[in-house]
Amino acid sequence: MPKIKKIGVLTGGGDAPGLNAVIRAVVKSAYNAGVEVVGLEDSFDGLVYPEKSRPLTPRDVTGILRLGGTILGTVNRGNPFIEPIVTPQGTFNYAERVVDMFGKMSLDALVCIGGDGTLAISYEFYKMGVPLVCVPKTIDNDIVGTTSCFGFDTAVDFATDAIDRLHSTAEAHKRVMVVEVMGRYTGWIALHSGVAGGADVILIPEIPYDVDKVAACIRDREGRGARFSIVVVAEGAQPVDGSRSLIEAAHGGHAERLGGAGALCAKQLEERAGKETRHVVLGHLQRGGTPTAFDRTLATRFGGKAVQLLLNGQFGKMVANHPPDLVPIPIGEVVGRTKTVPLDYDLLLTARAMGVSFGD
Repeated sequence: MPKIKKIGVLTGGGDAPGLNAVIRAVVKSAYNAGVEVVGLEDSFDGLVYPEKSRPLTPRDVTGILRLGGTILGTVNRGNPFIEPIVTPQGTFNYAERVVDMFGKMSLDALVCIGGDGTLAISYEFYKMGVPLVCVPKTIDNDIVGTTSCFGFDTAVDFATDAIDRLHSTAEAHKRVMVVEVMGRYTGWIALHSGVAGGADVILIPEIPYDVDKVAACIRDREGRGARFSIVVVAEGAQPVDGSRSLIEAAHGGHAERLGGAGALCAKQLEERAGKETRHVVLGHLQRGGTPTAFDRTLATRFGGKAVQLLLNGQFGKMVANHPPDLVPIPIGEVVGRTKTVPLDYDLLLTARAMGVSFGD
C-alpha cells in the first residue's frame, strides 16, 4: 500500500458546532504523522476551483477548537453528479472535475466531514476511485450506524436553555408556549430537549399527532391547576390529518425546506384549547455558537480516528461512535438511510410514563 503523504479535508452540508474541532484534530494528527494537509473550501468546490484550497498546518488551526461554524466554509445545495460547472478553463462535468483535480493536486486521500448528503456524495466519489474516509456530522442525530454525532449535544443544550427561559414567561402570562426545534425528519432534538426542559407536550415526526388530543392534554393540565403549558414541536412533525409544513418544496437538486410546524400547531391549539398561545422558532440558533465540551471531545476523537483509518488504508469507511469506542463502518451501509427515534426508545417511554403527551 502506497504511503499517505498528502490529504485533503473538507466540510459539507449544514454547519454544526464541532466542525472546527474535527479539522483541528485532522491537521494535528496528520502533521505529527508526517502527512501534509490541504484545506478544501466550500465542500467539494475546493477540488473544482484551485483558488479554494490552501495548506493547513497546526499554526493555522490554533484557537479554533472552541469556535462554531467551519473555517473551510460549507455548501448544502445541488447535486455534483447532475450539474455542469463553468470555469475560466471551460465547462466541466462537476464529478469528473473533482476526480481529475484530486489527482492534479497530488492528494492521496480525503477526509470528508458532513451529513447524509455529503456521505452519499462521498460514497459516489469513493466508487469512482477516490480514497477517502468520512466523519459524520449532524445536529439532528439522524445518521445511521453511529450512536451520536458532534453538534447534537450543543443543539439540545441550546434548545433546553430556550425552553427554560420560556417557562418563566409562559407562567407569568398563563400562556401556552410552542417551541419549534430543528431535526428534519426525526425527533431526536425535540425529544431530548423537551424532556430536559420539562415540556408538557413533545411532537415528533415519528408519531403523527392529533391536535385535539394535544388540546385535551392542555385542558386537563388547566383543570389540575396548571395555568401554562410548554409544547416542543420538531420541524418535521405533522398532524395525523395533514402533511409536513414546508417553507419551500424540493426543486432542482435542492431538498425541501421544512418550517412552519410551530406556527400551525400554535394556531390550532389556541382555537381548540381556548388559551392564549405563542410560538417561537429556534431555527439556526441551534447550529451556531460554541460547541459543548462533549461535542468538542467527540469531534476531536472523530478527526483523530479518521486520520488513523487513512494511514491504515481503511478507505470507504465512516467513523462511528459505538461507546466506548470509535469504529469504522462501510459508508455504503449508511447512505440512503435515516436513524429515526424508535417508538420503544427508553427516553420516549420514560417521558410517556411521566405524563408527557406525544399527541397520539
